[in-house]
Amino acid sequence: MNGSVDMRRLHVLRMVAQHGTVTAAATAVHLTPSAVSHQLRQLAHEVGVALLEPNGRRVRLTAAGESLVAYADTLHADWERARGELAAHAADGGAGVLRMCGYPTVIAALLAPAAKALAETHPRLTVRITEAESDGGFDLLLAGEADIAIVVPGGETPPLDDPKFDQRPLLEEPLDLFVPADHPLAGKPDVELIDAAHEPWIIPAPGSSDCAQLVSTACTAAGFSPRIVHQAKDVLAVAALVASGLGVALEPRLAPAPSHCQVARIPLRHPAPSRHILTCVRRGSEQQPAIALGLAALRELSRDLPPPLLPEAPALDPGHDHEAAPHRHARLLGPDPVPAGR
Repeated sequence: MNGSVDMRRLHVLRMVAQHGTVTAAATAVHLTPSAVSHQLRQLAHEVGVALLEPNGRRVRLTAAGESLVAYADTLHADWERARGELAAHAADGGAGVLRMCGYPTVIAALLAPAAKALAETHPRLTVRITEAESDGGFDLLLAGEADIAIVVPGGETPPLDDPKFDQRPLLEEPLDLFVPADHPLAGKPDVELIDAAHEPWIIPAPGSSDCAQLVSTACTAAGFSPRIVHQAKDVLAVAALVASGLGVALEPRLAPAPSHCQVARIPLRHPAPSRHILTCVRRGSEQQPAIALGLAALRELSRDLPPPLLPEAPALDPGHDHEAAPHRHARLLGPDPVPAGR
């Protein structure tokens, strides 16, 4: 074993462990697959043991490789902490670049308002936002292309105790039932999910969004398997299908119903299905000044979320131009719909 190890090669090994293939890791670190393979061969030479072995079309870590990745995770977390401590001695703690990512509804409800607030309180801090579903957010963090990700935990995301990340609860967001404005359930102040058991359903395609598995799990917990007739994840598409009488759907509270769609939004009775929204950063980085400012801004904004629903409004006449659907957000809906997505 040589006397020193290149930290960049350790990071490449961590990316292979995260993504499972040399090609995917190469894409994440912006290298060619041959360059990644060369880095890994050099690293194996430096430590004197094999680190990877074939596993079908993928690769997997050897026992030695797993041990080295665990040490590498600790080293990178310590380096993130050191960066935070060093930055505390700098005179420009409120300057720099903060990169945040999240899926569309949290961009609208949290990331964009946080960026605006930080621009007002810390004008020398540049905030950049990238749209990403939860699994993509973890990848961006590990690749060093994001500093804060807003994520929803699921079967494909890292566990809470993953040593590469620090995941903290931010808010719990209930799911609401979308039905056509003239549906028999539309006039009720709240319903149980089982009340919609015999309806045709519109749900996201499996794996297409953070909500896909959540909706299926909620229906199963309520005691039925939904009869799926359409698959859509874009809230504009979902609302249009519901308004046309083609099915019902579950939508997170932060997803605003388009104001031009004749859709009733009904809260579900306790225990209502909900999703847990987390902040995630690279482990050890939470005290770096820009990241600490971003986390504080997000926590402040989350205190007023999710928004309540306004009481039921009178039924709308489809022949006239109206702004609101019968059930709408108290905070997030306006005359123009928020861009699509969840």
